[in-house]
Amino acid sequence: MMRGVSTWSVACRKPEGDIQVTSEPIVSWAKRSRILRLPVIRGVVALGESLKIGFKALAISANAQLADGEEEEEIGGFTWGLTIFFSLLLAVGLFFVIPVGATSLIKDWLGSALLFWLVEGVLRTAIFIGYLALISKLPDLRRVFQYHGAEHKTISCFEAGDELTPSNAQEYSRLHPRCGTSFLLIVMVLAIFVFAPIGLPAWYWLVASRILGIPLIAGLSYEVIKWAGKHRNKRWVRAVMWPGLMLQNLTTREPDLDQLEVAIRALKGVLAVEDPYEAKGKQPIEIVA
Repeated sequence: MMRGVSTWSVACRKPEGDIQVTSEPIVSWAKRSRILRLPVIRGVVALGESLKIGFKALAISANAQLADGEEEEEIGGFTWGLTIFFSLLLAVGLFFVIPVGATSLIKDWLGSALLFWLVEGVLRTAIFIGYLALISKLPDLRRVFQYHGAEHKTISCFEAGDELTPSNAQEYSRLHPRCGTSFLLIVMVLAIFVFAPIGLPAWYWLVASRILGIPLIAGLSYEVIKWAGKHRNKRWVRAVMWPGLMLQNLTTREPDLDQLEVAIRALKGVLAVEDPYEAKGKQPIEIVA
C-alpha cells in the first residue's frame, strides 16, 4: 500500500497470478475545521486517517485473495468493525494497561514516582520490542514483512530517480526513515515523560490515565516525526532517529522480485493520479507505506 498527498493505492496479487490495483482519493478530515489542523490535534487526526486507510487496504487485500468464481462471501463491514475494535483493545491492553498494572504490583517496593515511571516505561518498550520479535518469526507475518520491505525499497528507488523496476528496487535498503515503526517507538518513549507528572495515584487512576493519554501521546509523537523530517539532514537528528530505523530490521524482510513488482504497481497507482513533482522546486512528492 502506498499513500501520496491526495491519493492512496493498494496492489494485491490474486490467486490467478495477476495484480489487482485499487486507488482512492484521500479526503483529509483536517480540511473540515481549523481546529483539526492545530499542533498535536493534527497528529491525532492523521493517526485516525491512517488507521482508516490501513484497515480498508487490509479488507481489499483479504477480499482479493478469493479466486475468481469462488462462492465465498467477501468480508463485510461488520466483520472488519469487530476486527478493528479487538485489535485496538489488544494494543491498548498489551502496551499500556499491562505495563502499568504489572508495575503497580511493586509500587510500594519501588518507593518513588521516578522509579515507577522508569520501570513502567522500560517494561512497555520491552513488551513492544518483544512482541515485534515474536510475530516476526511467524511464517504468515514474515510474508507481510517482506511486502513491507518491498514498499520501502520501491519508495527509495523512486526518490533516487531510478527507473521503477523490480531489479532496480532490489538494490535499495529495506529500511526507510518515513515508517510507522519509528513512530510507534517514539510513542513508547514519549509515554514515559507524558505520564511522569501524574505521580502515583490509586491503581484505577493510573490505568485510566494510560488509556486517556493515548491521543495526547500520539499527537506529540506526530509532531516529533514531523519536526525530525524537516531537520533529517542534521547529524544529531539522524542519531536520535537511528533506533527507530534499526527497529525496522524486525518489521521488514528482504522481498523477492514478485513482491517488488506488486509494490511498484501500488506506487504507480498513486503516480498515475498525482504529479510526481511539486509545482515549486521540482521535489518528488513524499510517498509513505
